[in-house]
Amino acid sequence: MTNDLADPQDEAVPDFPMPRAAGCPFAPPPEMMKLHAEKSVSEVRLWDGSTHWLVTRYEDQKALYGDPRLSVDTTRQGFPYLNEAFRETASKTPPSFLNMDDPDHARIRRMVTAPFAIKRIEAMRPAIQRMTDDLIDAMLAGPKPVDLVEALTLPLPSLVICELLGVPYEDHDFFQSNSKVGLRRDVNPEEVRASFGALFQYLDGRLDAKLANPADDMLSELAARMQVGDLTRTEAAMLGILLLGAGHETSANMLALGILAFLEHPDQLAIVRDTDDPKVLAAATDEMLRYLTVVHSGQRRLALEDLEVGGRLIRAGEGVIMPGATGNWQGDVFPDPERLDVRRDARRHLAFGFGIHQCLGQPLARLELQVVYQTVFRRIPTLRRAAELEKIPFKDDGIVYGVYELPVTW
Repeated sequence: MTNDLADPQDEAVPDFPMPRAAGCPFAPPPEMMKLHAEKSVSEVRLWDGSTHWLVTRYEDQKALYGDPRLSVDTTRQGFPYLNEAFRETASKTPPSFLNMDDPDHARIRRMVTAPFAIKRIEAMRPAIQRMTDDLIDAMLAGPKPVDLVEALTLPLPSLVICELLGVPYEDHDFFQSNSKVGLRRDVNPEEVRASFGALFQYLDGRLDAKLANPADDMLSELAARMQVGDLTRTEAAMLGILLLGAGHETSANMLALGILAFLEHPDQLAIVRDTDDPKVLAAATDEMLRYLTVVHSGQRRLALEDLEVGGRLIRAGEGVIMPGATGNWQGDVFPDPERLDVRRDARRHLAFGFGIHQCLGQPLARLELQVVYQTVFRRIPTLRRAAELEKIPFKDDGIVYGVYELPVTW
């Protein structure tokens, strides 16, 4: 079923991804939530006409995230690719550990786990606070209105990941522009190959620099592991690309979109702004992660064996797509899920995935969100949108949801 071209006349099979409703930028697509209400597993059609299984219920998603019968290997025939560029480059570029199954995935992940340990990340809080304050100082000293994405929410995670990796921040225009190429659904294979080649050459050169002059940063650690044979040169460069790109893109989108959501919910904004309890701030951050779920194209897998999910038999070789937004908006898991409630216990959300492939950098993302969400509203209590909500350009065409611009004033 899943990898043969579907009959174009078969209108019973909906296209995926699905559009969000006009005027409801924070809510998951209504057609997707309708499928979720009816059943956990539905058939959907992708960009190339192939059909795959959409799994929408929280309990089934959580079980499948850790199921070894599902593969993340994009080189396997039948994988539910995001677009033509992903399909055409899957076998022509070195694999990222994100697209590796165990044991290779576990081997490489172990080498980069320690720098993201909660205690080590928490030690960065003063530095992240200082960076945030410096960016807000510069913003307040300049003209208004201002694009908050350009002034704060993109530079902050870029500065942080540069410091963590040991990459010069003055190179941020280069890596930001190349990293975001692969996050567009309409990108073509030539663009992806060009951006990947540029990033690979850049990280390869940075590894040489770290071999010559090691420092206390992650690229120096990767270079040292490469030198003793724990990692190949290609594996080390690919890890650098992944950490550099993922380290700023998803956080930047969560920061901007979350600030916009708070502006639309002033009662919830006030709780975050006024609290002195770190537990309240942490809970608010998890609630915003649940509420927004910015990776909105779904976690994708390929079945290696026959398995039953939600009363449906999924056969070996069939693709599976799991949109975390539907699980995170499931009413029997998170009551009144459409309501942003920062006092809710949302720690069980699936915004970072679950199981062996859950987001490595989640402690850093949480810390950045906590610092920025509170600081921006404490320091600019009159912050407000400088454009109508319907005129703000949302990233409906991207793999990661967010806003391209967020005009604000005060």
